[in-house]
Amino acid sequence: MNNTIFSFPKPENEPVLGYKPGSAERKEIRKALDELYGKVTEIPAIIGGKEIKTKDMGEIVMPTENHHVLARYHKVGEKEVKNAIAAAMKAQKEWAETPWIDRASVMLKIATLISGKYRWLINAATMLGQGKTTMQAEIDSACELCDFLRYNAHYASQIYSDQPCSDKGTLNYCVYRPLEGFVFAITPFNFTSIASNLCMSPVLMGNVCIWKPSTTAMLSNYLLMKIYKEAGLPDGVVNFLPGSGALIGKVAFADENLAGVHFTGSTATFKGFWKTIGQNIDKYKSYPKIVGETGGKDFIMVHKSADPDQVATAIVRGAFEFQGQKCSAASRAYVPASMWPKVEKIIGRMLKEIKMGDVRDFSAFVNAVIDEASFDNCKNYIDHAKKSKDAEVIFGGKCDKKKGWFVEPTVILAKKPDYKSMCEEIFGPIITIYVYEDKDYEKTCQLCDTTSPYALTGAIFASDRKALRAGYDLLKNAAGNIYFNDKPTGAVVGQQPFGGARASGTNDKAGSYLNLIRWTSPQAIKETFDPARDYKYPFISSAE
Repeated sequence: MNNTIFSFPKPENEPVLGYKPGSAERKEIRKALDELYGKVTEIPAIIGGKEIKTKDMGEIVMPTENHHVLARYHKVGEKEVKNAIAAAMKAQKEWAETPWIDRASVMLKIATLISGKYRWLINAATMLGQGKTTMQAEIDSACELCDFLRYNAHYASQIYSDQPCSDKGTLNYCVYRPLEGFVFAITPFNFTSIASNLCMSPVLMGNVCIWKPSTTAMLSNYLLMKIYKEAGLPDGVVNFLPGSGALIGKVAFADENLAGVHFTGSTATFKGFWKTIGQNIDKYKSYPKIVGETGGKDFIMVHKSADPDQVATAIVRGAFEFQGQKCSAASRAYVPASMWPKVEKIIGRMLKEIKMGDVRDFSAFVNAVIDEASFDNCKNYIDHAKKSKDAEVIFGGKCDKKKGWFVEPTVILAKKPDYKSMCEEIFGPIITIYVYEDKDYEKTCQLCDTTSPYALTGAIFASDRKALRAGYDLLKNAAGNIYFNDKPTGAVVGQQPFGGARASGTNDKAGSYLNLIRWTSPQAIKETFDPARDYKYPFISSAE
């Protein structure tokens, strides 16, 4: 019997490789890209560790080359979803009783495989399938993914060691049980690391999972499943279900064993989950835990004391890296009138230099948006701005889907602070800027706070400390992550726990212990060494 009391130390973040010309990593990623581009991968469902081929097929194409088929996948039906739930429940008891150090060791093994043996392949799959540059893929599918796994092991040891005090004659302690049922993980296209974390956070804490991956991230997500298997994750602990989210959700939400939902995606979809769970509440053995990170209308608020070069750089990087398809991407900016001419000029110079192209062209800063629906949505906002008397497209605005779903980095200048693209989430390479009078800084902060229903990320730029503090005081509820003098993207695990409130989610902070503790059902245990032998307390007496 292993009676070791172990605490995982706080890890260091996985180093981000540079992929400079002539570097070893540049050569390796080239080979991996050629390997995946040169074949069509067949992706089955994986239920109870077995590959299931339904023959009901779908195709996955590259965003930057939308006629090139990367993979074909087998769609699950209701039968397969029910089988996956049964497989998860079958695996539940043994996995829950597996020593937590063993579970954490599996997580660390996965991180070791991804940071080494599979680094190039997982990055290449993310680049080709999800339209990321080499650097964006490296940060996501190699570094952040490994950071989640390693930091979560550290946070788990913190949670398990958090114990109550005991009086003389008693022993008190807490057992952090997994949830009584299965967790339903519904994952997004935009981050391979998030897809992994939405499954692995509950799994680390002893839970089992059925996983609905995003269709457009299927290639990298399927590779993750194979890595999990190699790392020693038992069959049935995670069950991989490609196919219709509506169909899979219909079966999962109707099952009495639903114990939790872990989600990243649209606000409308998440609200639908809440409603469905509420309608089905009498069916469940327990109240399902609902954890979600949803939309954002992320802002950059600029004070007149800020540096114009820094502001322009934050706008360009924050809005256009990964085509604005980050939940945290800068989508609106408020710039003082005295500074706007300088900022506009710098943005224009940068956008003239930026190249848009295929992910395999390492000189490209911007690639294509994820699919045709996203392309059409972006084009609609751009066309609206071109026709509107209340807005003007000042940079970009061209859209072309003949080869890939390419939308130029676009800057819209709004003449009204409540113009359509100042308020609504777009999720593409479009930022809208409102120019305000310098004297109205605090008034504009209040305007920013009330313009959008979201509260995910935001940035405040000011060299005047008093203005920075005033801006924060007015905007503190407008974002779960606020950045002072930095773009509102790029949260790092262990450094900036990520999540927002209002219409942006439950703010359970991925990348910290706060998320992990949601996947436990704590139980307090008290042992008394000398139990009472009489019901009477000392005060029960007629004597004075």
